Amino acid sequence: MPARDADLETARREFLASGHDDLLPIVDAHHHYWDVTRNPHPWLTDLPRIAFRYGDYGPICSDYLPADYAAASGQHRVLRHVLMEGEWTPQDPTGEAVWMQQLASAHPVPHERPHAMAAQIWLDRADVGEVLHAYRQPPLAEFVRSVRHKPRCTTQHLHTPDWAEPGSMRCPLWREGYAQLEAAGLMFELQAPWWHMPEAAELARDFPGIPMIVNHAGMPGARDDVTLAAWRKALRPLAAYSNVWVKISGLGVQGQPWTPEQQQPVLQALLSDFGPDRCMLASNHPVDGLVVSLSDLWSGFKQLSRCLPPDTRLAIFCDNAVSLYHLH
Repeated sequence: MPARDADLETARREFLASGHDDLLPIVDAHHHYWDVTRNPHPWLTDLPRIAFRYGDYGPICSDYLPADYAAASGQHRVLRHVLMEGEWTPQDPTGEAVWMQQLASAHPVPHERPHAMAAQIWLDRADVGEVLHAYRQPPLAEFVRSVRHKPRCTTQHLHTPDWAEPGSMRCPLWREGYAQLEAAGLMFELQAPWWHMPEAAELARDFPGIPMIVNHAGMPGARDDVTLAAWRKALRPLAAYSNVWVKISGLGVQGQPWTPEQQQPVLQALLSDFGPDRCMLASNHPVDGLVVSLSDLWSGFKQLSRCLPPDTRLAIFCDNAVSLYHLH
């Protein structure tokens, strides 16, 4: 088997020379580490638990650290990690980034530690400027590449074309906070269901200097033809904006097994609409461990991508995330 901690460029060359799946270098562009025995993640520790799109999430309410990820990934060659904020208590918005950077600095295994992070922010709060300033100071400035604030959303049934509640992407205060990301040099990670993508397109249009990364493929949810058609119609206008990227992650469907066949129409649509240069594969583990093991997820994505040229596979598994998050 190849050395799992090989230099990234060496791993790229080895894969291009052979095309073998076991040599494919992976950048996991979106997953979590958390230590719930020491750190404040109320949604993981408090009862009753919140409503969740995968149903009961009790199995993930425990520590998940680099050694846990390494054991779960099996023989897949995951060489870089982009960590996503894990809803650390909002009373300490920068605390998780500080902890994660310290974890990265102290971890002895280069290919297991965090390499970059999408950190917590609250765009409509009075402390937005203070938090952004903290992320621009050493050592966080070399580690925090983007921020996430899940905007207020509604159900598909209640959503209307002019929906603009406080805390939403059309909220003036929220947009004022969003506008500050450009000067801070930070990207934005958007997590919202697909029926809110018209609002996201307005942000991409109005703030072209802020890179937007759509998390979890715009959350297509069910896989029936009607839902997939509506999801694609809502997401496709974002492809017109060169400052928008998409993470192909978080694709589980509650009560159904995660299979390559289930994900094939999502992957195909996004590669067609956004092009392979603006798509990234990611695991969303341990959260998506509720629907698929980490090793099976990477095997499934490899199976789905075998019809693609080797350089395209490298782009979506590795190179796009390396470039976007400055992971060289």
